[in-house]
Amino acid sequence: MTEQTLAAPKSARRILIVRLSALGDVIMASGLVPALRAVYPQAHLAWLTESPAAPLLKHNPRLDEVIVWPRAQWLKLWRERRLAELWGEIRRFRRELRDRHFDLALDTQGLLKSAIWSWLSAAPRRVGLIPREGGQWLATERLVPAKEADALIGREYRALAQYLGAPEGAFQLDLAVGDAARDNAATTLRARGVKGAYVVLCPFTTRPQKHWFEERWAALADRLAAAGFTPVLLGGPADAEAAARIAAASPRIVDLTGRLALDESIAAVAASRLLIGVDTGLTHAGTAARVPTIALFGSTRPYGRTDSPRTTILYEKLFCSPCRRNPTCGGVYQCMRAHTVEAVFAEAQRLLALPVPIRLP
Repeated sequence: MTEQTLAAPKSARRILIVRLSALGDVIMASGLVPALRAVYPQAHLAWLTESPAAPLLKHNPRLDEVIVWPRAQWLKLWRERRLAELWGEIRRFRRELRDRHFDLALDTQGLLKSAIWSWLSAAPRRVGLIPREGGQWLATERLVPAKEADALIGREYRALAQYLGAPEGAFQLDLAVGDAARDNAATTLRARGVKGAYVVLCPFTTRPQKHWFEERWAALADRLAAAGFTPVLLGGPADAEAAARIAAASPRIVDLTGRLALDESIAAVAASRLLIGVDTGLTHAGTAARVPTIALFGSTRPYGRTDSPRTTILYEKLFCSPCRRNPTCGGVYQCMRAHTVEAVFAEAQRLLALPVPIRLP
């Protein structure tokens, strides 16, 4: 069902946001934090997530609590057939969740695994955002926003904020950088010889159809270096092999792929002059951190615009795009080939000419 009217604001003393994964979606949902603060300024605000995403949230002073679902630990117990221990851990976690006495739970992921935790929280009011997989039956209210052709970043989460009574403009992507993460990132950058302005490159995603091409990243890095900006590669440990190939083709690249923790990577992004990336969490973090950002979209287009004048979305719509998980081009990926090195570098020059952005607190 699609809600046609706004929910009347109701009192809430303790609120639980459930968004377990993925990293990019946690970043895009982060705008719920200031939005909820605008409606419920005195409420205890908690966020339930999985451990990989926790570093995105743990430094945020506007969150009272980050609750980590130890899913990996539970899977380990399951694989080792330690079922009694697993059942005890599940019961303990459920009890601790209920003991927090939430009166409003927001399932912002819309999957059964997230709806279950919203339901097990025992909150009397449970709002499911685009619920599916049967999770809709565990919610007391369901919200399915209308689709938009040119969606604003975080479209569905903005609709939820509006549904809950947040005022216009209250939803703003909300990332905070911790002091230790900032210091560690700065120390690593200095140790690798990065001095002065640098540009972050984020080439890596989980699906090949979202990638730009390695030789183009190398050529772009050469141009950025010639313009006086150190190109810095960021990604996770699983991206190290591809990063090494790109760095080998452009020796002026500083490759920090897999060398920074997630919150340290966010700190490195926040201190950069520009970020260029594909549809991946760190690219969305560039917009959230108010850093000039170029997003290269093709097989996916999670949003068509942002509320930041410092973000440019490059997207060439073809007859087959966005194909998402079902490419039909046989690996040609023409949608990503449409992004030339010349066009991306020209946009980079335009953004680099803007005044230096205000940094995250």
